[in-house]
Amino acid sequence: MKLKGKALKFAKQNDDINTDYIISGRYKFKIQDPVELAKHVMEDLEPDFYKRVSKGDFIVAGENFGCGSSREQAPMAIKYAGISAVLAKSFARIFYRNCFNLGLPAIEVNTDQFQDGDEIEVDLDNGIIKNLSKKIDIKIPALPKTMQTLLSDGGLVEHFKKHGGFKLD
Repeated sequence: MKLKGKALKFAKQNDDINTDYIISGRYKFKIQDPVELAKHVMEDLEPDFYKRVSKGDFIVAGENFGCGSSREQAPMAIKYAGISAVLAKSFARIFYRNCFNLGLPAIEVNTDQFQDGDEIEVDLDNGIIKNLSKKIDIKIPALPKTMQTLLSDGGLVEHFKKHGGFKLD
């Protein structure tokens, strides 16, 4: 699976971006439609963030991305905003798992090599991230086959629908 888009980095904060920054608590129960929820993604950290997103772009962050609540609205809002993957130095474990459950790649990588607006290509099958703007290739561990299957199926629920249960070839 190859993904291509631009890096979206935050000017004020890159570490410890919690789920309330990703989608504010004031929307978590008020808005049920994931497309509407996505319009408020990262709003408290950067009010016009949703307007900067083009389909396929990447959130690029620092340490401990997704800390806080374990609710799935945070990765859901990111996915429905059109973000193809989140690249971060590290993730909160529950957030990381929720990403894959929803079919959103969460990739651990040293993000110091990316600037806001860099063109990026991610090859999940071969474990390579290319910063096309800086002509840098970064090797990352290839995702386990289980995780690749979940992503290609669109997440855990879609995998169950497609296969009638949890099945890996």
